[in-house]
Parts: sequence; C-alpha cells; structure tokens
Amino acid sequence: MADAREDLQRIARLVEANRERMESLEQQMRRLESVRMDQMSALSALEAIPDEGKRGSMVPLGAGVQIITDIPADAGAVVDIGSGIQAERTREEAKAILATRNKELESLMDRMRSEFDELEAKTIQLATEFNEKIAAVEGAPQPPPAEAQETTEERPATAKKPRRRRGTDLTLDD
Repeated sequence: MADAREDLQRIARLVEANRERMESLEQQMRRLESVRMDQMSALSALEAIPDEGKRGSMVPLGAGVQIITDIPADAGAVVDIGSGIQAERTREEAKAILATRNKELESLMDRMRSEFDELEAKTIQLATEFNEKIAAVEGAPQPPPAEAQETTEERPATAKKPRRRRGTDLTLDD
C-alpha cells in the first residue's frame, strides 16, 4: 500500500512539473510571438517606403505620437545588431535582417510547440495512469478510456491558469 501511495505521489509530482513546464513554454511562445509581430510591423513599414523616398511620412515616436518627416531615396535604417549595439544599414539590408530574424523565431516557436505537444501527451498519459491507479487502490470502477475522455468537454479554465489542456486537470488532492 505504501509503494502504491509513493508511486501515486511520484506521478502527481511529474504531472505538476509537466504542467509548470507547459505554462512556461506558453509564456515564452507568447513573448516570442509579440517580438515576431513587432518585427513584422517594422518590416511592413520598411516595405511601404518607395525606392524614391517619401515626403510627409509619419514616424511613430510612441504613446500615440508621430512626427512628420521626409524620407530621402537613399535613407537607410538603424538596426539593433545585438548587445544593444545599433548600426545603420540600407533599407534592403534592414529588410533582410528582419526577414531572417522572423524565420529564426518561427523555427524556434515550432520547436517549442513540438516540445509542448510532447509534454501535453506525456501529461495526459500520466494523468490517466494516476486515475487508473487511484481506482485500483480504492477499488472503484475504472474511468472511461482516454478516447471517451477526449470527446467530453474541457472543464472551464480557472482565473489562475488562462488555458488548460484536456486531461491535465488533475490535482494533488485527487
């Protein structure tokens, strides 16, 4: 009986650790998506400048304030090249830098999504194993198979956790 209880506690700790890692991955992906959207906005702005320049362009300064300026045909762009160092580049070079950064971000986000999906599957598997062992210990009937659980609606998310995944609503109190 003590071994079963220790095994249940071990599984519960693994489920909780996986949930925390999944939440961390979600937060990181949200931040990366925000950076990617900023870069896409900057890339769109650069692409909107005609080769011959533009008179009377509005450049945002922040807080809803813009300045009206003329952009000469040969005007470049100042780009952060890392470690807080900025350098002037041509508009074409700046566009290429932003496009490359976005590809790198998308690749990183894809890897993070794959890791999230693997963690989610493992967490569902552990939660199912936990429920089966609890049922065996208590002598209660087995819960329906995982396929049946997937068709039922998810429980509403709590205010503490913005998103919950199917099969991950197990707590240590269960």
